Amino acid sequence: MTVDTPPNGAEEMTELLRAWGAGDAAASEALARLVYAELRRQARRALRREGREGDGHTLQPTALVHEAWLRLDVQHGARWESRAQFFAVAAQMMRRVLVDHARGHRALKRGGGATQITLGALESESAATSARREAPLDAVDLIALDEALARLATLDPQKARLVELRYFAGLSIPEAAEALGVSTATVGREWMVARMWLRRELDR
Repeated sequence: MTVDTPPNGAEEMTELLRAWGAGDAAASEALARLVYAELRRQARRALRREGREGDGHTLQPTALVHEAWLRLDVQHGARWESRAQFFAVAAQMMRRVLVDHARGHRALKRGGGATQITLGALESESAATSARREAPLDAVDLIALDEALARLATLDPQKARLVELRYFAGLSIPEAAEALGVSTATVGREWMVARMWLRRELDR
């Protein structure tokens, strides 16, 4: 599993999440220490696909984690149930941070300078388990992807969340299945359909 909380850590994390949701400041600090390493791994994966890590861009993994955490920390009253749910929401926050930065970058470029990302690694993993190999979704505009995901969410929220988990959190199919509370077979089928839908939308 990517989310490598120690065996006893799953229960500890669930307790901390519930205390954090109830406004316990000490739980917030303890939770931050517990999840920081995994959040940073998520951030590194997302930035690597975006081609930003190590290129001198101002948004580095640590900054992405901090910005995402600030957005998570204001989720007062949230009903946290599991670490899978937490990391799914963290993926959503990272998506928002990355898209906000991409929009700011584009504004500075006066409408140009689209932020390109690659989904090639995820596509390769899926192609290896599929009898039908399809062209990968490489070098797509992050903002275009975000807008396409928003459209997909109106049609099928679970497929949109699946893409978010796979790209922004870098979760494997079994990990995404755990986060969504469905079978790996269901995730595999939905991932294939979501990829095909996104390819059509992004090729327009």
